[in-house]
Amino acid sequence: MANQPAQSFSSHTKWSPPFHFFLTPILFFNVLYQGRILMRDLSFDAMWSVAVASALLVGAFLIRIYSLKVQDRLIRLEERLRMKELLAPALYQRALQLTEKQLVALRFASDEELAARVTEALDQNLEPKQIKERVKNWRPDHFRV
Repeated sequence: MANQPAQSFSSHTKWSPPFHFFLTPILFFNVLYQGRILMRDLSFDAMWSVAVASALLVGAFLIRIYSLKVQDRLIRLEERLRMKELLAPALYQRALQLTEKQLVALRFASDEELAARVTEALDQNLEPKQIKERVKNWRPDHFRV
């Protein structure tokens, strides 16, 4: 991971060019195109084409969402293990109250500042974006897709 660019709050969002700039636009415009054909020729075949085009678009998004959900579950497990190692037992017990989204956001906090970010997240019920904005020493995650 030495060749990876540094990450920060402003640069941590990951874009997948094949998904975001190829697959999604093509599937979206295919739905529009099939809808245009349906408007000109109201037939079962045209309706079926719109249905299939829509199903393909929804399927692509579901595949993306499901893979992100699996990653979130793994991150949650990794962060709980890291917290068990780094946090005082009392704070670790409190940290079990964090939501999945809060845990996913806390992955960017360095080991040195983890306790402070966990305490803030719990005491102030911070949203993930707020947690990430408060991270001072960013711990990159180059494995997220």
